[in-house]
Amino acid sequence: MEVLRRSSVFAAEVMEVFDRSPTDKELVSQSKALCRDYIHSRLNRAGIGWSKPEHGLMVSGASLGEVSCILLWLGDELEYLRPNIYRNVARQLNITVASENIVSDAFLAVAAEIFSTGITWGKVVSLYAVAGGLAVDCVRHGYPAMVHTIVDCLGEFVRKSLVTWLKRKGGWADITKCVVNSDPSFRSHWLVSAACACGHFLKALVFYMLRER
Repeated sequence: MEVLRRSSVFAAEVMEVFDRSPTDKELVSQSKALCRDYIHSRLNRAGIGWSKPEHGLMVSGASLGEVSCILLWLGDELEYLRPNIYRNVARQLNITVASENIVSDAFLAVAAEIFSTGITWGKVVSLYAVAGGLAVDCVRHGYPAMVHTIVDCLGEFVRKSLVTWLKRKGGWADITKCVVNSDPSFRSHWLVSAACACGHFLKALVFYMLRER
């Protein structure tokens, strides 16, 4: 009986680990890991080498690698909708990538404006597309160390502004619904959300450039 009792306790503890909601720290860590992977993909696409991040984490039943693949796929769709929006981000913001403070301030200002009217997965993907585009600009101009600055800024923004929303969604695994759900109305919702994200990014660009003048 004692063995059975201990076995039951152990099983309950294991289930609690898998069923519990992710902590703030875990969500921020996962967000940064996804950002590194997203940037790595965009740098490779631009013909710029960068060491590939390793994935060994689980995200509520889905591996971080699986979530990353979906995030990249959605990013491809978003960038396909508006191919010029997420390229030459630094030039569109009219900033120099030589200054860590300038890059940080610009990224956080754009992020804040993108989410100024609420949070959707489309806007989250847009944030990663901005990070990827800006990282490509930084590396191309000879400032690869800025990649870490961008990743840290995204993590800080997630910690301050997105963690609560991600918790309500049950964590990053919820993004898988954007591709596995066969309901046409859901896909329509994603496309509308993505298109709105483009609009919010354009608004954010104008907002930032006007603020600097």
